[in-house]
Amino acid sequence: MSLQELEQDPFDPEEFVERLAWRTMGTKARSNPDEFYPMTLHGAFEKTIRDLKDMNARMQKNVEKLESECQEEEKRHWQRVAELQKTNQQSYAHFQELNERINFVATKVVHLGDQLEGVNNPRARAVEAQRLMNYFSEFLSDEPLKSAVFTDPFQLQLAADIIQKLHLVAMELPKGEKFVKARNRINVKYEHIEKELIEEFRIAHQAGERKQMKRVASVLSHFKGYGQCINAFIEECQKGAYKREDLYADIVPLCQTTYQLINEVFTSPETVMSKFIQNIYLVKLKNNINEQLQNTTDSEKYLQKLFKYYTKTTKLSNELSTFKLGNDSSFLNKQTKAIFDSYLDTYISLETRYLKERGVTILQRYYHGKDHEKKQFQSGGIHDLRRDLQAKIGTISNKANINIGPAIENYGGETFLSQEVAISVLQETKEAFKRCKVLSGPSDLPKNAVRIFEVLVQFLITEHIDYAVELGLQAVPLAEPKSEPQVYYFDVVGQANTIFHLFEKQFSDSLVPLVLSSPQHSECVTRKRELIEQLENKMDLGLDRSVSAIIGWIRFILATEQKKTDFKNDAEDAPLSMLSPACEKVTKFLSRQVRKIRDGLDGKNVEATLMELGTRFHRLIFEHFQQFQYNSIGAMLVICDVNEYRKCVKDFQLPLITQLFEKLHALCNLLVVVPENLKQVCTGDPLTGLEKQVLLSFVQLRADYKTARIANILK
Repeated sequence: MSLQELEQDPFDPEEFVERLAWRTMGTKARSNPDEFYPMTLHGAFEKTIRDLKDMNARMQKNVEKLESECQEEEKRHWQRVAELQKTNQQSYAHFQELNERINFVATKVVHLGDQLEGVNNPRARAVEAQRLMNYFSEFLSDEPLKSAVFTDPFQLQLAADIIQKLHLVAMELPKGEKFVKARNRINVKYEHIEKELIEEFRIAHQAGERKQMKRVASVLSHFKGYGQCINAFIEECQKGAYKREDLYADIVPLCQTTYQLINEVFTSPETVMSKFIQNIYLVKLKNNINEQLQNTTDSEKYLQKLFKYYTKTTKLSNELSTFKLGNDSSFLNKQTKAIFDSYLDTYISLETRYLKERGVTILQRYYHGKDHEKKQFQSGGIHDLRRDLQAKIGTISNKANINIGPAIENYGGETFLSQEVAISVLQETKEAFKRCKVLSGPSDLPKNAVRIFEVLVQFLITEHIDYAVELGLQAVPLAEPKSEPQVYYFDVVGQANTIFHLFEKQFSDSLVPLVLSSPQHSECVTRKRELIEQLENKMDLGLDRSVSAIIGWIRFILATEQKKTDFKNDAEDAPLSMLSPACEKVTKFLSRQVRKIRDGLDGKNVEATLMELGTRFHRLIFEHFQQFQYNSIGAMLVICDVNEYRKCVKDFQLPLITQLFEKLHALCNLLVVVPENLKQVCTGDPLTGLEKQVLLSFVQLRADYKTARIANILK
């Protein structure tokens, strides 16, 4: 066993025992049991255990020795730490003493400096006053100025300092003839030096000498003409800066470059930068915008340009807001307002006027293309009364050639509704809402949006949809037609609904966000609800008239085509027919109308209209059959007719209508049942829920009702 085996990391005891057994027994003991000697292995294990115990004892002694040495080292370490702390305290005491001495000396030095300054300042002021008096005496005399500082152009900045002080002195001099001449000469020299400084600043700017610009600007900051220096700077910065057609593209880079220069040159960069940007807005931008917007004859281009330039100016203001421009957070907004105020005051008037012109143009072009001249409608009770009278006494009118009502004109099925027209109007108002959102102030935005909305209502709803619905209403055939009616009103309603859905979408997408938090929101919602109610009332009236016309024509077919002999033909050689001619015509006509309803209407309108049509049709057929008497052959024919009607109304896809005709079919079966089974059939499931009087009324239509004494059978 070696120490290296025990120090392996990680140490695996099972592997250690395996290696020990292998070394003790050899490899043959594993394959040959006869060579395995357990006592040998036992002895090896005992020896190894003793060795391990001895090794453990040695290791324990080493651990104890190391712990003892570590404790001694720790004691020595803490002793050194205590000595260092004592030394540190002594050093800190010395430092405190030294600091007190330094403060004492500093106090003495400051006191001495104050005394020296108290002696030197009056002397310096006296020297400065003496110097100024000497220069002032030159201005008092009539001779030209002789001092080099005023005659040497290289001493311009020193001359500026002196003349600025002399100018202040001159302003304090008493008024009188004694100092008038000197004051005037000083003013003239002051203005002359000021102009030379501004010119020197301009030259330094052109040469790119920023340090010289800073020195001159610092001197000029004490002069009255400092503003002229800033103006010269602004003028020089903009020379050749606008190279592209789009003025806005050059402004931001120009401002970024100029802002760095201003920070290097001027002591109050925020003020200079605000003046620079103000000059760009009120001079460069304003002149350019005024030039672009001076022509108001083309309203569309004018509004597009106004929106374009206002949007670009607002975007520019947002980009320039990163610069420090003083404490006025609304500075850039004020500049924008100064440019566009006069245009924004008249914006909404021009917008609505343009929309009205476009609305008129779009509608006129459409109706002109249809070769149609818009009509004025007579609406109300008198018009409806004349129509009803015409329907009631139409036969008399035709015979007597009397016209008592408006002529029914269907315009060949033309609905006078166009999605292209609607999209054109909606596109114009969509752009108008977009402009309104940007160009209207917060307080005016809801009111301006409502004005645009009213124009939209006028031209899309009133002038187009409502007009077409009213025109279609007038074109609905009379309720008692004498020729097959051409009903186009279903197409009118369907197309009107489609266009109105487009209107509602723009209402939600474009108008509502602009008026949402204002009183105008509820006004607009109410207005839309009123428009819906008005259109629905007219559409319901038109649909009701259309259904009446369809039922009227079916009634006319039944009255003229259905003969009493169809159901009670006593001739023995009468031909058998699967359908009566009247039924065939009715079902063909009705199927065409159902297809028109489904093609023209959508949503719940289809269901409601077919329900009304189906109910009236059932009532008509029910009443029609009660006008005849039926023998056995006639009863079979009427059952065939009802079966055909039943097939026809299945296209309605309305369970109630189907059920009504199922009941009618069951009632007609009473006409063919042998008398002995009538009582049983009347109480069967198909006829449950029907009143006894209804059943009896149908049984009485049998030709054998009296001869077969059916009344006694049913008792």
